[in-house]
Amino acid sequence: MGFEALVRLYERQGYRLIGRSLHSAVKICHWTKESLRFRRVCFKELWYPPVESHRCLQMTPYMGCNHRCLYCWRLHPGDRPGLYWRELPLSPDSLEEPSRIVEEAIQRRRELLIGFKGNPKVDERRFLEALKPTMMTMSLSGEPTLYPDLSGLIVEASKRGMITFLVTNGTMPEVLESLDPLPFQLYVSLSAPDRKTYSVISRPLIEDSWERLNRTIDILPSLETRRVIRITVLKNLNTKNLDGYASFVKRADPDFVEVKAYEWVGESQKRLPRDAMPFMEDVRSFAKALSDLTGFEVKGEFEPSGVVLLA
Repeated sequence: MGFEALVRLYERQGYRLIGRSLHSAVKICHWTKESLRFRRVCFKELWYPPVESHRCLQMTPYMGCNHRCLYCWRLHPGDRPGLYWRELPLSPDSLEEPSRIVEEAIQRRRELLIGFKGNPKVDERRFLEALKPTMMTMSLSGEPTLYPDLSGLIVEASKRGMITFLVTNGTMPEVLESLDPLPFQLYVSLSAPDRKTYSVISRPLIEDSWERLNRTIDILPSLETRRVIRITVLKNLNTKNLDGYASFVKRADPDFVEVKAYEWVGESQKRLPRDAMPFMEDVRSFAKALSDLTGFEVKGEFEPSGVVLLA
């Protein structure tokens, strides 16, 4: 399958690739749609002011990743017969400027949202607000810290009235240390409590990925922004060694910990059985055990997303 076919595949999945090199992308979040149609909002709006679900721009500056996580919903090279492409590294001559990425992400998002204009379930005022995003979330797909000018993206988002959320797998600590300015909120994904489990769940493509994650955990307390550790729970696969998770949380000293259920969606359905997706009670039990070990208290839960908040 050629690159053009890959782009068509992504577009059928709701992505819009942006820039001349198409290494960035935008997509409408499920909770943006829910907020517009039914005023049902994401847990981020409930827990992390000033988030507004209908005004969130979900994007990634770089579709490539240095992990092949089992639980990832995205398509990885080799997942389908004959479908291979080069993700790493991003060559300097193909690098898109931050201003173009942000501006085009806003425009392509508007195009994706335009179909809601005539929907009788959507309030017109709310729709018009949604066209002017106030938050840019750098996650969606790939690893955002592999894009070389992440600071530039944060600055360009700020110029356009948006706060920024950054979600990272923690393998680029040098990038996090050099960010100026920092994002409004920083998420570090923690998929495993020990090296062996990490290698099975995250399937890193770089040899020192575990050491890099540990470096990120150790510098996290020094980063003066709102910091969150997110633990994605896969039933019977990464739920042992609670002491290991507790050690990470104590070292990272985050403002919040999210314990979130793996969701059996997208390409992950071809890698994992359905019963790897835990029930809400499993997530509550894990969160309570982690609370007991760390002193972080359970502050909320949001069952539609299978997530418990510790603080």
